[in-house]
Amino acid sequence: MNKNHIYTAVLAVIILLSLFGIYKLIKSKQGSQKGRPAPQVIIEPVGEEEIIWTYEAPGRVVSKYQVKVLARISGYLTQSYFKEGDYVKAGQNLFKIEPDEFSNAAQVAQANVKNIQAQLTYAEKQLKRAQELVKNDYISKAQHDEMVAKRDSLVAQLASAKAANSDSNRILGYTDVKAPVDGRVGLITVTLGNYVSPTSGALTTINSMDPIYVTFPMDTADFATLMHTDKDNNSPRKVELYFSGGTKYELDGTQDFHDNKVDETTGTVTMRATFANPKNILLHGEFVNIKLFSNNKIKAPIVPQVAIQENQAGKYVYTVDDNNIANLTYIKTGIQSGDNWIITDGVKVGDRIVVDGLQKVVPGSAVQEITPEEKAKMVAIEEQKADKKKKKGNK
Repeated sequence: MNKNHIYTAVLAVIILLSLFGIYKLIKSKQGSQKGRPAPQVIIEPVGEEEIIWTYEAPGRVVSKYQVKVLARISGYLTQSYFKEGDYVKAGQNLFKIEPDEFSNAAQVAQANVKNIQAQLTYAEKQLKRAQELVKNDYISKAQHDEMVAKRDSLVAQLASAKAANSDSNRILGYTDVKAPVDGRVGLITVTLGNYVSPTSGALTTINSMDPIYVTFPMDTADFATLMHTDKDNNSPRKVELYFSGGTKYELDGTQDFHDNKVDETTGTVTMRATFANPKNILLHGEFVNIKLFSNNKIKAPIVPQVAIQENQAGKYVYTVDDNNIANLTYIKTGIQSGDNWIITDGVKVGDRIVVDGLQKVVPGSAVQEITPEEKAKMVAIEEQKADKKKKKGNK
């Protein structure tokens, strides 16, 4: 037998021995695991509590009034009475359009009214005299009727002249471009000296500030829960607002409107809350977070905070089945209630969960249930042993 065959045989024996050793190690570990007693844990059923149902969602601040300020007549901008970003009141002058042309037209219209009024006054006096003369046959009935017709014509002309005068004054008033609502003025898009007309587009925009709206979506399942919870109590609901940094807005709002349809693309219902904004802190277009509170209470599962653990996938508890097998179950939590968390998904009332001894639990393995009293006795015994050991060590 040559050396190569000897080396090959030796290598084969070494590999076989290694594989046999690994096999024995695995079997030894499996045997130790099978022989290991089930960890002792305290198990409690998931409880129930009446709570105010809450819903959190992203929202957007929307002005109650969003007004584009337009020129209603044509002319040159001659004056501006505000700065961009100013807060203005309804009726406050914002711009001046050159008024001369419209002022002259108004004066002509007014003069026309006075002229016709004078003619009508004279015609009425003439008619009054004619009425006496026709009684005594000093003038003919035809002459009298002609005077009546002239008087009636002047009455109609006066009405038309007054309407024209009123219209010319209305148009003259448009030379003062006024704020239609209270609010904050945006950028000026047309500067002084430019010629503007009703087709020129917005001169600037005004967004009302107080009160102000926040709109937010609610999926149909949560909307159904809210409607079922409040039933007939659909009065305005309390809403809290939180800025992107997590800071709470100092004033609470009220949810006082929801749309009458479901958005087909998102499957949500648009909700709206109204907030007082006396310090103009909330700005149109700002993204915020809201928390909506139901008017009525709802029963919900609760789990002790000590029973909840968390990993990268989320929060979870150990549920225990009828065979005392512990299973890792992911949950969703709502608000905190004392030492408990409200559970919105994952477990239901009556489910058995591990509340003590969690560090010893292996998912999918059996556990041994003990009572809190038994656990207390075990702890007391361990403490006594530790004390004896300590005293013995001191001697």
